[in-house]
Amino acid sequence: MTTPDLRRALIARLDHTILRPDTTKAEVLRLCEEASRFGFTVVFVPPCFLSEAVAALAGTPVRVGIPIGFPLGSETTAAKVAQAVEAVGGGALELDMVLNIGRLKSGDFDLVHRDMEQVVRATPGAGHKVILETCYLTRDEKIMACRLAVEAGMDFVKTSTGFGAAGATVEDVRLMKETVAGRAKVKASGGIRDLATVLTMLEAGADRIGTSAGVQIAQEWSSGPAIGRSADGGGAPAHHSY
Repeated sequence: MTTPDLRRALIARLDHTILRPDTTKAEVLRLCEEASRFGFTVVFVPPCFLSEAVAALAGTPVRVGIPIGFPLGSETTAAKVAQAVEAVGGGALELDMVLNIGRLKSGDFDLVHRDMEQVVRATPGAGHKVILETCYLTRDEKIMACRLAVEAGMDFVKTSTGFGAAGATVEDVRLMKETVAGRAKVKASGGIRDLATVLTMLEAGADRIGTSAGVQIAQEWSSGPAIGRSADGGGAPAHHSY
């Protein structure tokens, strides 16, 4: 692919996100304008600004996403389902739901599976991701969470909310990719703020990247020296699959 083609393919992998607790309406509208202008596939905004985002992006190919059970994941299943149904009814096309971390760590795997499955069943037609918040999980718990997510019908497993003790790591992305084994995709999120990190995560197996630095990353791709080079800064050409 040519460099412009690669740039478009890269940008299409980025979920352009603003989920800070102090996010304002003006910032949400700016995010939407940026997504339309740069060609991001999805924006993620706080649920209270869903209507503004949907209106701002009407007539564009950009989808609006909403987090569910964010950022702790400890709501009841009924609460998560209600939030998801309301979001889809308001125009959200993608839902990123936080795993019930405490229940997983308690060994309540049937409940964790049901938590995800009921959200998926209640909102057909939406894209569904589950956020594992990997920084709080052991290796075995990450594997179990991925398996339960696949069984529940999740489209993606996602590393982090960005509000936990740590964000995405290459090791977690590789483990998640290996565990889902093509039955779901992987989204890396949390602490991804530059092009080198994006390329590293994609090369580790991420299919989608969540970041609040999408514009900076797109601009870095256009002007930075990382184009055509490996993500670790070496001189070997990178074998990009996007």
